Amino acid sequence: QVQLVESGGGLVQSGGSLRLSCAASGMRFRDYHMAWSRQAPGKQRELVAKITRGGTTNYADSVKGRFTISRDNAKNTVYLQMNSLTPEDTAIYYCNGASILSSVGTDYGSWGQGTQVTVSS
Repeated sequence: QVQLVESGGGLVQSGGSLRLSCAASGMRFRDYHMAWSRQAPGKQRELVAKITRGGTTNYADSVKGRFTISRDNAKNTVYLQMNSLTPEDTAIYYCNGASILSSVGTDYGSWGQGTQVTVSS
């Protein structure tokens, strides 16, 4: 059974940084495309960054230049380095994985429980 466990969220001041981690188990991690999505109160879920199994990355315009997604296949872990955070980045951040690239960020993939990120002004 696929399990994704996020960590690293918390409270940070505007302009600060956080690094999220997502540990995966029950899957052949290197074969999965991985992503981070977020959902703020009253807003739709937003796919913010994805990384293919080959290491190609893609970012939402809202985070481009500030967030960096990476993966360590030896540790079965995907990371999201978040810099220059603003209050608009406040949300629950979810790790997501799928073996089919088009399923990344959709309900067809596997999801973690999320980690709260709160950015104060």
